[in-house]
Amino acid sequence: MQRFLSTAAANAAKPTRKTINITREFVGSKSGDFFLVGQPDYRVFVTADGKRISPWHDLPIFPLNDGSREGRYLISFVNEIPRGTTAKMEIATKEEGNPIKQDIKKEKLRNYPFASLVNYGAVPQTWENPSIEALPGLKGDNDPVDVCDIGGPVLECGQVAVAKVLGILGMIDEGEMDWKVIAINRDDRRSEHINTIADVERVMPGKIKSIVQWFKQYKVPDGKPLNSFAFDEQAKDADYAIEIIRATHEHWKDQNALKAKGLWVPK
Repeated sequence: MQRFLSTAAANAAKPTRKTINITREFVGSKSGDFFLVGQPDYRVFVTADGKRISPWHDLPIFPLNDGSREGRYLISFVNEIPRGTTAKMEIATKEEGNPIKQDIKKEKLRNYPFASLVNYGAVPQTWENPSIEALPGLKGDNDPVDVCDIGGPVLECGQVAVAKVLGILGMIDEGEMDWKVIAINRDDRRSEHINTIADVERVMPGKIKSIVQWFKQYKVPDGKPLNSFAFDEQAKDADYAIEIIRATHEHWKDQNALKAKGLWVPK
């Protein structure tokens, strides 16, 4: 069970100590007492104080909104794919309540060809609008902004954490902009000493390069070309990342645009 600032507390001018209990609820086929995770009907719902919430729409984007420098760079992070796993789990943006499910392509459950190097998930209340150019000639991919958590603790699918933004990679996936925020779980004991991409290279030499290579290669076994990256494959800094997060947060606020793209929004 996790303790997490409520949306009301996070957005207050002077945040209170009110917290909510973030847990998970599992739905799908079972064998005895156990859920069958590798099935099309398997779902992970995020709950707050025992009630289902949308991990995309209901969690605060900035959990510590108190005007402090620390609060400026801290984001909520919904983990979809635990580090070391291959199942392509994702927030179901078109399903009511936005549970996490395994992606399906060509009527088959989708798996990566190699294990994830990071805890991989999404920033709540962000949307890469496919009708708006993120960079010249590159529009959004119709999903929340992705996060690569390089922290030590392995997070479970559906787990919610607070992460410090360090930078961002501009991946170009089949002609669409697909931002990858580089962040570190605040619970990682090293996070206090890692604030920039340069710090990542100092503490974890080669980490960013390995992430870039992973994303360049992961579709090649399916017969697709290498993915490419803007900015000569270099990560932009934390301030640039925050600008992207805030811009995509503004896109997310346009609920009519979300619905026009077939995405689920609360009534």
